[in-house]
Amino acid sequence: MMKLSDVVKKTGAKVLAGKARLTAEVTGGYTGDMLSDVLAHAQKGALWLTVQAHPNIIAVAVMKGLAGILLVNGKTADPETLAKAEQEKVALLSTPLNAFQAVLKLQDVEKKK
Repeated sequence: MMKLSDVVKKTGAKVLAGKARLTAEVTGGYTGDMLSDVLAHAQKGALWLTVQAHPNIIAVAVMKGLAGILLVNGKTADPETLAKAEQEKVALLSTPLNAFQAVLKLQDVEKKK
C-alpha cells in the first residue's frame, strides 16, 4: 500500500486541496475521464487519475470513497472545484505527467514496498 504523500513524491504532484488527507492510504487506482465509468468501476480507497477538473469530480470522489484525485497533464482546477474539494475533504493533486507516465511511477512505488 502507499499513501497519498507517496503519490505526491513519485509523480511530482502539487497538492491543490486536501493537504490533511496526504496520510490517507491508497488501496488501488482507476484511470478514466467519464464520470459514469468511474462511478461504475472505481473501488473505495482508489486514486483516480483524470483530466477532468470540474466540480463534479469531487462529488464522484465522495460518492465512491476515493483516496484522492490526481489530475494529469498539468491540469489544475478552478476556484469552485478547489473550494468544493476543501469543503468535502477530498485530496486533489496535479501532476505534469500524463496518465501512463504517472501509473508507471506509481507502479514503481508499489514494487518497492
